Amino acid sequence: MEIGAIFPQTELSADPGAIREFVQAVEAMGYASLFVADHVLGVDTWFHHHPSLASYSYRSVVHEPLTLLGYIAALTTRITLATGILILPQRQTTLVAKQAAEIDVLSGGRLRLGIGVGWNQVEYEALNQDFHTRGRRSAEQIAVLRALWTQEVVDFHGRWHHITHAGLNPLPVQRPIPIWFGVGSSQNPQPPEAVLRRVACLADGWSPNIPTNVDGKNIVARVHHYATEAGRNPAALPLEGRVRIAGKSPAEWVALVQA
Repeated sequence: MEIGAIFPQTELSADPGAIREFVQAVEAMGYASLFVADHVLGVDTWFHHHPSLASYSYRSVVHEPLTLLGYIAALTTRITLATGILILPQRQTTLVAKQAAEIDVLSGGRLRLGIGVGWNQVEYEALNQDFHTRGRRSAEQIAVLRALWTQEVVDFHGRWHHITHAGLNPLPVQRPIPIWFGVGSSQNPQPPEAVLRRVACLADGWSPNIPTNVDGKNIVARVHHYATEAGRNPAALPLEGRVRIAGKSPAEWVALVQA
């Protein structure tokens, strides 16, 4: 088992010196990975309502994760750099492929691209992307990303993407960069079956935010069942759990890890 840390997006402010001190301390302490959240915009809670806006309003400092990971790549030598998670369908796929490949090159092959479909419809609107097709588009986006990361010249024509005999240079060190899926939230502890099937069929790993009880075990079991149906070995699909330590005792941390 490896232990990673979550970058304190909304707590650390915009001070690059504080970012450097935190990141280098995390690597020096032996953590295996650093997990960075994504929001392009924060909204005004006078006009918009969602439980997650308690943490992610326009008042919240949220660094752009791919730019931030380029900075962190230069500050570190060993730790895995993970987006956790990047809202992929609200972004241009080919541009994400280029940015991710660059981070992988600059870090010596240490990027893990965690992706998800998000909840903030206001961001989708501002970025001129369709909120209602985000799940279906994400599956095609993954195919585009992997093609661009592994082929010098790509000719791809899907429902939403068209690339005509073109490619990235430089290609990433990892070919392809591993893609992990974020799944679930405290507001939605039972992810839709379509999401679980996408994890089982497409993901290199997953970071579920699900209950640590029998309901959570059932979710994992369903993903493993779908992976087997798709001809994949469930044992080759790593899972990253999350332990919230604030306000809890060390004994409670241990109980959460065991769960």
